[in-house]
Amino acid sequence: MSANPTACLLIIGNEILSGRTQDANLAYLARRLGEIGIPLREARVIPDVREVIVATLNEVRARYDHVFTTGGIGPTHDDITSECVAEAFGVPWEPHPEAWERLQRHYASMTPPGDFNAARQRMATMPRGARLIANVISIAPGFTIGNVHVLAGVPRICQAMFEALAPELKGGAPVHARSVHAHGLAEGRIAEGLAHIQARYPQTEIGSYPFYRAQGNGVVLVAKGTDAAAVEEAARDIAIFIRACGHMPVEGEPE
Repeated sequence: MSANPTACLLIIGNEILSGRTQDANLAYLARRLGEIGIPLREARVIPDVREVIVATLNEVRARYDHVFTTGGIGPTHDDITSECVAEAFGVPWEPHPEAWERLQRHYASMTPPGDFNAARQRMATMPRGARLIANVISIAPGFTIGNVHVLAGVPRICQAMFEALAPELKGGAPVHARSVHAHGLAEGRIAEGLAHIQARYPQTEIGSYPFYRAQGNGVVLVAKGTDAAAVEEAARDIAIFIRACGHMPVEGEPE
């Protein structure tokens, strides 16, 4: 998996850190990036603080092939992601001609016509050189500059923006995953055997995730990697191991 491009996600917003809003973008983006062959290697939640955004962005864009940000590109005073990206890249934050024309036309076409006021104009102001990411939900676009892709925080808009961007992303081999559930089996009992399986498949990630449900507890074992055959073989060995522990493995059961 190391040959694939890598990605980092910055979830930007005080409302996430305060607990008022629960992030719903991480799981979606991680899954879709894996399908494209760009594994998500890190995700951070950071506040709407200019110096934090700029410093974090410069740190991670130097480390990863792609950086995705969510949140902070709306019309209000605390939506500062776009201008922080401009600062991080050392370019002016200025009206983007195409974004400006789209939004101006959109508000003029409303009935009655909407006011393309200073607040809304912020959504058409971007780092110089930014390339737009289409927004089929609410018009105001995201953008890409360098290896940084700036998306909205609202989940359905974030997802729409990502799907508009996805065809442009150059990924590697898709990441395959197989899960095996073991009901009634504790992690402590399987840790040593699982480590031996992991050693046999060094290029496949094997994770252990306990679950606690009304109908009983257990553990989900997940094999993940870009080599589909190796993932299948690792999942098979995990299932054999679970049977040897006296339990019945269930493959692919929803978590």
